[in-house]
Amino acid sequence: MPWAEAEKKYGQFFKDTFRGQQTISLRMGLGALIIQERMQLTDRKTLESISENPYMQYFIGLSGFVMKQPFHHSMMTHFRKRLADVLAELNEIIASVRDRINADFCRNVCDRDIWDSHLP
Repeated sequence: MPWAEAEKKYGQFFKDTFRGQQTISLRMGLGALIIQERMQLTDRKTLESISENPYMQYFIGLSGFVMKQPFHHSMMTHFRKRLADVLAELNEIIASVRDRINADFCRNVCDRDIWDSHLP
């Protein structure tokens, strides 16, 4: 997932202010929603699972293991509402990155195959 590009798009929905709650990153919000969807969990159970699993914490972008939930379970509703607007753009970003990777891979494999076919 190209998190840096996605964060640029997601950041447009927030004002530059120092008041209020701290902004939760796209990686954390979307990562939690992906975990919830894949494991078919409720909002509360998702955050309980994340707080107990270092691999899930790494997936959502935490730098180290912590024993507490990364945010309140009620934020999951806000993520779903906000990310509904952003998901189409995220899909386009992912598709473009995938296309670039596939093109690079094909170019490297094709070049290698041509090279190998000319060896004695």
